[in-house]
Amino acid sequence: MNASSTLRKRSLSVRTRSNGAASAVEGRTADDDAESLGEPVSPSARLVEEYFIVVVIGLGAPINQSSGRAGIGATIACYPRFHSIQATDKDGTLRWVRTTVDLDYHIIFPMLDTAAVLVNPDQAVEDYVASLSTKPMDHSRPMWEFHILDFPTSEATATAVIRVHHSLSDGTSLLMLLLSSTRSAADPSKPPALPPLPARTGAIYVRPRPPMSAGSLAFALWLWSFVLLAWHTMWDAAIFISTILFRKDTQTLFSCTDHGNRRPNRIVHRSLSLDDVKFVKDAMNCVRVI
Repeated sequence: MNASSTLRKRSLSVRTRSNGAASAVEGRTADDDAESLGEPVSPSARLVEEYFIVVVIGLGAPINQSSGRAGIGATIACYPRFHSIQATDKDGTLRWVRTTVDLDYHIIFPMLDTAAVLVNPDQAVEDYVASLSTKPMDHSRPMWEFHILDFPTSEATATAVIRVHHSLSDGTSLLMLLLSSTRSAADPSKPPALPPLPARTGAIYVRPRPPMSAGSLAFALWLWSFVLLAWHTMWDAAIFISTILFRKDTQTLFSCTDHGNRRPNRIVHRSLSLDDVKFVKDAMNCVRVI
């Protein structure tokens, strides 16, 4: 399957000044843009300029295009970051500028190789997700996309792949946004109910304070746990700072470069049974801490 043929062809643009080309794209004047300029893009958002998040969601029912489109337009597209682009004002400051969201661009139904889908639909999904990780995003539009793969796999009836620029959200907030946009199948007026997390008991990093009847040795071990915590914290901080200044990261399979040569990466996923995870936990005599 040719990955380049599966993505909608579109021209990529560089960031433009809000009183110039960006105004012409949206059909607004410079005065309109002066009123619609938002807050400056944060340093952390500028730091992740070339990064985006890819989320794969397996669905238990076929895609209802009309309701899905309406839901995305009523929830996801309403958030400020999801209907804004980054543009440079006349002072050279990069700011968030609100724009109009065209759902026909953001909701994509790719045309995959039918033969490849019939032979191995799981591999077709994996190949398509891997191709998304190598394509840049268009900065002239809000940088998020829903890719709908409406065919069954071994684990789902249909698959939705969400690609979001990292400046719009991080992984946790994106998952919370997606979860808040869903509704319960039993009661569409309510969000899905999640099982409550068990309450944590005891300390995580240090031992709980022993009773006075435990003796001086137990009390000394309790104090020693604080010393170890302080030592490991200072050591980790020193390694972190030295890595920023002069040390190099350890070369691993996930490194982007290999001896100066850029090596392409590929996104793959595997499903693990919760029973298998529990089996490993019991075999390693691990204690779950929440």
